[in-house]
Amino acid sequence: MSTDLKISTRSTLERYSDALVHLSHSIHAEPELAFAEHKSVEKIAGLLDGEGFKVERGVADLETAFTATYGDGELVLGLCAEYDALPEVGHACGHNVIAASSVGAALALRDVADRLGITVRVIGTPAEEVGGGKVLMLERGVFDDVSFSMMVHPAPYESCAAGSLAITDLEVHYKGRPSHAAAAPHLGVNAGDAITVAQVAIGLLRPHLEPGQMVSGIVTRGGTVPNVIPARTSAMFDLRAENLESLKRLENRIQDCFKAGALATGCTHEVVQVSPIYAELTPDPWLADAYRRAATELGRRLLSPEQEQREKIGSTDMGNVTRVLPAIHPTIAIDCGDAVNHQSEFATACASPSADRALLEGALAMAWTTIATATDPEQRSRLLARGGVA
Repeated sequence: MSTDLKISTRSTLERYSDALVHLSHSIHAEPELAFAEHKSVEKIAGLLDGEGFKVERGVADLETAFTATYGDGELVLGLCAEYDALPEVGHACGHNVIAASSVGAALALRDVADRLGITVRVIGTPAEEVGGGKVLMLERGVFDDVSFSMMVHPAPYESCAAGSLAITDLEVHYKGRPSHAAAAPHLGVNAGDAITVAQVAIGLLRPHLEPGQMVSGIVTRGGTVPNVIPARTSAMFDLRAENLESLKRLENRIQDCFKAGALATGCTHEVVQVSPIYAELTPDPWLADAYRRAATELGRRLLSPEQEQREKIGSTDMGNVTRVLPAIHPTIAIDCGDAVNHQSEFATACASPSADRALLEGALAMAWTTIATATDPEQRSRLLARGGVA
């Protein structure tokens, strides 16, 4: 039966290949930022609605979140679609490929859903780059009845169980007092200096960070004109670590650096958490192995499990999903030369023939992983035991 099901899903995917590539290119051509992905949602949800999926928009009180469901089997598959872009460099993380591959897997599985006893659900998750759409959707119950979940992410290399870093993003705001920079600088309280002190403190701290801890940041508000002592400044920092526990220790140290800026200059300061905290990925081993078998059968060249352990794919709110239910977040390689994610050259590669092939083969690998899972009695029982029922 498994062979027949694999042949059927491949045939379906071939039939929809042009539509899926068009979807990917269309999302790529109109990049939208976090929580503002209205056009992308309509492109994805509109296609699925026309193919018989029951679409619900605005789920979890998020305008650009949606679900699209087909079937009524007790085993519920959640295919995560991402579609937000980055400022200036657009789809330099390839979320157009992610969305189209999840749609492709859903369409491939639709016609065999009854035979597999599954419910196929595309979960449209906004704001992965910043904002934590999946975290909010988890907290608001969207994943409650999902038995297992997956997605594929374009990258320079191919993996099925690579790790990620936990992350929190913090914005620090300093408030001082303005004054004339030449006539009365002694009457000012320089909020620009507060940021400088904080940055120097963080720079001096870096050699003493734990393995896997990282800090990167930008000044988002540095003053207005050079002849006025800056009274209000802001900076935003990404803090990353191997896991949530290490991340908390890092945050405590960075908070002290922020306090140093205020103490040294006489400013007051406030720290705001911009997005929900993203956990590290903990991919389900059985699902990862099943995906590896499927991708290998399709001719994809994956990193070995040993090589995967040395790779970190940055940070993702899919990490939070993997802590709640069995899930995987494989990467799929595209031809991008020397470019890496978040570079403009990578954005260009995400609408190339290589990316088109990756989205189709990634969709088929996810479909075949689902077939392997649904037809394995032990795994089926394991996934149903977590309480994910339609």
